Amino acid sequence: MVPAVLNWRQRLVMPRLNRPDLWILLATAGLAGLGVVMVFNASYFYAHDRYGDPYLFFRKHVVALACGTIALAAVSRVRLQWFERLAYPLALTAVVMLCLLWIPGISVVRGGARRWLALGHFSFQPAEFVKIALVLYLARSIAAKRDRMREFGVGIIPHLVVVGGCVLLVAVQPDFGTAAILVLVLGLMLWGGGARAAHLGGLLLAVLPVIVVTLIYTPYRWRRILAFLDPWRYSQDIAFQLVQSLIAFGSGGVTGVGLGESRQKMFFLPEAHTDFIFALVGEELGVCGALLVLGLFALIGARGFRIAMRHPDPFASLLAFGITLVILLEAVVNVGVVLGLLPTKGLALPFLSYGGSALICTMIQVGILAALSRMTG
Repeated sequence: MVPAVLNWRQRLVMPRLNRPDLWILLATAGLAGLGVVMVFNASYFYAHDRYGDPYLFFRKHVVALACGTIALAAVSRVRLQWFERLAYPLALTAVVMLCLLWIPGISVVRGGARRWLALGHFSFQPAEFVKIALVLYLARSIAAKRDRMREFGVGIIPHLVVVGGCVLLVAVQPDFGTAAILVLVLGLMLWGGGARAAHLGGLLLAVLPVIVVTLIYTPYRWRRILAFLDPWRYSQDIAFQLVQSLIAFGSGGVTGVGLGESRQKMFFLPEAHTDFIFALVGEELGVCGALLVLGLFALIGARGFRIAMRHPDPFASLLAFGITLVILLEAVVNVGVVLGLLPTKGLALPFLSYGGSALICTMIQVGILAALSRMTG
């Protein structure tokens, strides 16, 4: 029995002599460490006023970070073959989890959105897991079809059906931000895998009218567009959060007002510890702090794309490309929303925003990059 267990472990875990990309790990540690400070900073007064416990969100965030760190360490030792074997089963699991959201008693509805599955006293967002599962699925499927990716029926349709189905299930929660990220990742991974640009462009032109109609005839989404186009006109209504975010960021100047000295977190910026935490980074640490955060994300992106370009295995190369895309796209969209460059969407800033599911899944994504980096040198 013992030799059998050891043999199974040897097949799953890579030997210790291979080292992961140190730059990715350092950038992750820097962002996660700053996230702990900023979540405590942003949530202290809000948690005390709303729940009578000023450390509530900070405590949960630290627990999630600890779980995510353990997951990162474990995933970073997994052999490439296991990622490939688990790709299709995990994609199926992701679809099942999204369907479970519509079963009463299992799902949790918050703010009118059905995004959480309940596990006793805990809850998590399947959409965060779906991002990982679909990147694994796309990497394996595209790598297997790489010689026929220029054929529309082989290179486009199967991936469009699988990912498109998940996008619809995510969009009706509703979670338009995550749905948009999945669409972007699908298009970019298909392009990176060799699909014809003409096919992808045709799909975009076909889908564009549907997106426009959805925005126009969905009241709350159209209100977000109006708030984005003229936030100061709606500063006391639909654009209140965006305007407060701009005030916070603008108040910081070059060096910030000082760590812990934010005024906007005093109930001006609603739930500043979640999607708009970058605004507080700009207020307390200024442009210098904001550029540091962006620089760390750029470092993760550069090293992730380096792994994608240097890895000899097509599946691993596409996997590194897709995982890096997910992290960077979420960061770019979140920062764009905070700065008023994009319409408001409910996307967390990776590593920094409060949110257990998002933090743990992002750490798992870094673990995947670390595992792949062990084979590229």
